[in-house]
Amino acid sequence: MASSPSTSAPLRGGNASSIGDAARFGVLTVSDRASAGVYEDLSGPAILNFFAEAVASPWEAVYRVVADEQPLIEQALIDMVDREGCCLVVTTGGTGPAPRDVTPEATEAVCARMMPGYGEQMRAISLRYVPTAVLSRQTAGIRGKALIINLPGKPKSIRETFDEVFKSIPYCVQLLEGPYIETVPEVVPAFRPPADRRAAKPAAAEVAAAQG
Repeated sequence: MASSPSTSAPLRGGNASSIGDAARFGVLTVSDRASAGVYEDLSGPAILNFFAEAVASPWEAVYRVVADEQPLIEQALIDMVDREGCCLVVTTGGTGPAPRDVTPEATEAVCARMMPGYGEQMRAISLRYVPTAVLSRQTAGIRGKALIINLPGKPKSIRETFDEVFKSIPYCVQLLEGPYIETVPEVVPAFRPPADRRAAKPAAAEVAAAQG
């Protein structure tokens, strides 16, 4: 069963004056010991802190911790996308070769289409730091109009990879007909083709045109 642990990390952020739309993110930590309360989860809060630093448009997060059990992971992912309305779900943990590392299998089971390029990019980034990055089985996929992506289990590795990988995520969510996510350029300069960049919120642009 998924738990909603208490955390000092922010569960919402961004600025209402941003050109971006409000977005809902899911953060799922997969860990037997963290879910049992043996130790405090640090990985989920690391992702939440990343959102607080990198996302300029309004956002809120749904944060859960589950054990390394595929049915539990699958149910949490389904719940975050289908019931909670998350446009992006980020998992952490359970992506190695150990028998209980089943996050990639759970991700693939609930997704209609896979996005293997994300796993390839993260492994390439991690190989700059450790040769064991080749042991990671991280992947990503699409469920409905949401992107689900697996991150490493350690906070340091999360920031090493997510800071780079996130550059393409706002445009991916946009292509899935999700919200327009604006980032803080100094932290993560999101890439979009010029034709898909927003200069102002649609409503504000319409008001300006009418007044003009």
